[in-house]
Amino acid sequence: MPTILVRNISSATKRALRAQARGNARSTEAEIRAILDGAVRPAARLRLGSALAKLAAPLGGLDLKITRDKTPVGSAGFE
Repeated sequence: MPTILVRNISSATKRALRAQARGNARSTEAEIRAILDGAVRPAARLRLGSALAKLAAPLGGLDLKITRDKTPVGSAGFE
């Protein structure tokens, strides 16, 4: 697992991290990992279809009932 070294953290920040870690029954290191994970990894994945439907709702919504054209495609001509 990669290691990150963070320098020059104020003593007040270090005390606050320790207190928060104690409150969550974790080590300070585990608390910092949890904070970083929460900051950079979203709790819920963005669902593109849901986001587009929400965006289009005020405009009447989306018509997602699309039928695919199953006609075979011919070969390309390079003349």
